[in-house]
Amino acid sequence: MTILQTNPFAADDDKFHEECGVFGVFGHVEAAALTALGLHALQHRGQEAAGIVSYNGRQFHNERHIGLVGDNFTKPSVIMRLAGDRAIGHNRYSTAGAPVLRNVQPLFAEFAGGGFAVAHNGNITNALSLQRLLQKRGSIFQSTSDTETILHLIATSQKARLVDKLVDALQQVEGAYSLIALSEKKLIGCRDPHGVRPLVLGEMDGAPVLASETCALDIIGADLVREVEPGEMLVITQDGVESLMPFAPKPSRFCIFEHVYFARPDSAIGDKSVYEVRKQIGKQLAHETAVDADLIVPVPDSGTPAAIGYAEASGIPFDLGIIRNHYVGRTFIEPSDAIRNMGVKLKHNANSGILKGKRVILVDDSIVRGTTSTKIVQMVRDAGATEVHMRIASPPTKDSCFYGVDTPEKSKLLASRMSVAEMADFIKVDSLDFLSIDGLYRAVGEARRNNDAPQYCDACFTGDYPTRLTDQDGDVRGLDLLVETT
Repeated sequence: MTILQTNPFAADDDKFHEECGVFGVFGHVEAAALTALGLHALQHRGQEAAGIVSYNGRQFHNERHIGLVGDNFTKPSVIMRLAGDRAIGHNRYSTAGAPVLRNVQPLFAEFAGGGFAVAHNGNITNALSLQRLLQKRGSIFQSTSDTETILHLIATSQKARLVDKLVDALQQVEGAYSLIALSEKKLIGCRDPHGVRPLVLGEMDGAPVLASETCALDIIGADLVREVEPGEMLVITQDGVESLMPFAPKPSRFCIFEHVYFARPDSAIGDKSVYEVRKQIGKQLAHETAVDADLIVPVPDSGTPAAIGYAEASGIPFDLGIIRNHYVGRTFIEPSDAIRNMGVKLKHNANSGILKGKRVILVDDSIVRGTTSTKIVQMVRDAGATEVHMRIASPPTKDSCFYGVDTPEKSKLLASRMSVAEMADFIKVDSLDFLSIDGLYRAVGEARRNNDAPQYCDACFTGDYPTRLTDQDGDVRGLDLLVETT
């Protein structure tokens, strides 16, 4: 009997995978425990690995593990080894570098001026090009993570002060990042100039806290102070929080898919509840794509808020026609072909008593490859639905993301090679419709998309990338240059 350490049904996974989650706290006696709790709240942003680095005034302490936060950071002995009143942590889903221990963040280095740990959510789109230049100068890389590039750029910077070295390093990188770093005297948080990835500042008992989402503040009872601004660097010391704006200003291009899927529904983005925005998305979808039906059914869990909004706007009853199994873990007994073919039924099962004899509208957040959608539609038909219509709470996903989201290459995205009508035939629905790009903008609070100056990063829908894609444009390989054997 073989035990796998990854999901054996990954080939059938029809969702974008979240990027990563970061968390940090400065000046609290329980810094490591709070960081572990914060990472637990951010577990949805990365389930492959987690790590925490702390500092106790004399030395840094480092715990990095493959697997979930709850499996590795709940034992008191682990937290006791992370001594100190300041700590940073990271949840990982690999978008650059394989899921092995040497790629688990935070990454740590000893510089001439002392130890330094860094954790980053996003993706550096010129990391390989920079890595090649650094290697020619003598740098030796210990991981295949793009984050290590930042460490080498800091180490080779000719600037005198650590903060200036970090600014110098970040001025050389392209792409998206929300970054937190820990030195002997400082906790630093920074967002890229376009603000593609999220980062917020909170406070607990006078201790500043940095986190990817507000839900991580909620779990520890911290108050939200504000969002870190695009291009802003916060330098936190015993003297307080200093705000720097060291980069040339650029238009804000926050990832609009955070509203659609990535962020936890109980988080807030800006002054907006993610849950309420997703309901507004569903209402807008109902206005744009009305069809006669008896029942609105979400594809759980990510389609649920939009389905509630769709039902409210359309007047069609909402019900749970599909039940999700929440106990399908990432470790599973290797299945036979017969069990593997069950695929989606390990995660979802039709509620036939609700569906039988009904004209059903299925509401989901997106279609990526179309594999899961096809199986769910067939499941609903087998349960007795007389019609199955599918409504998607985002525009067609036609392009890959290069900013820290694990997406298939463009040729494997169903919407990149099929029309909506062809997609409907492929997944075997009676009708298929997507939310328009202007409708998505209206749902998140804009009048419409400004084609000359988009207010969000929506490249996965439009192909309009806010930064250069140096490594991709140069047709270079990714950072996974080595065969991983551990």
